Amino acid sequence: MTSARFPVLPADEEEGPPGLLASGQYWFACVFVIGWAAVLCGGLYVQFVMDEHPCPLCVIQRMFMVLAFAGPAHIVRQGLDGTVTRRDYLMGWGLALVGCVAGSFAAWRQTMLHILPDDQGYGREVVGLHLYVWAWLLFQASVLAIGVVTAFAHTTAGRRVPPHGPYRAVGRLALGLAVLVVAVNVVAVFLEEGFHWYLPDDPIRYEFFYDLRILD
Repeated sequence: MTSARFPVLPADEEEGPPGLLASGQYWFACVFVIGWAAVLCGGLYVQFVMDEHPCPLCVIQRMFMVLAFAGPAHIVRQGLDGTVTRRDYLMGWGLALVGCVAGSFAAWRQTMLHILPDDQGYGREVVGLHLYVWAWLLFQASVLAIGVVTAFAHTTAGRRVPPHGPYRAVGRLALGLAVLVVAVNVVAVFLEEGFHWYLPDDPIRYEFFYDLRILD
């Protein structure tokens, strides 16, 4: 029989660790979302400013980057309402882990296609490495970071998030940037693929404008 002096709360109603440290996972989720959104912005810069058309494997990696920050974005969204349950944390980081592992495999696959010494690789190099190599490194680093964060979840996964001040401002910034980046990438892929079922292995133009005969 449970004593009235020591009530047992359900898992999703536990207050969690107190203090500033308790909001660590919320802040890391914000950084995770903004970080991957920035990586996608870099890909868009290379695509439109440096005129490098993403191949199908590049697009797949972008899709997994979106999946990687979709989970933490859920944590941030719940935090804006003031409460993040244990289930929210588990689902958020679980989705992030799936996206990072799958994206890492896609990036590794593209890297292996260009591993031979005489192969120049696909696209330009950025700071000495191709974008898919950078993607592989970032996916791997993210997997490691998720592992570290979940290992310290007992002290950083607080249930209550203050609904004011920098918590709300940074959270809204992260979600707004994420939505904008996803929307721009959807439009960019549609313009490149046009009204076709498949994206060419080595795309050189935006098929949408040629399908509508805007360009010849």
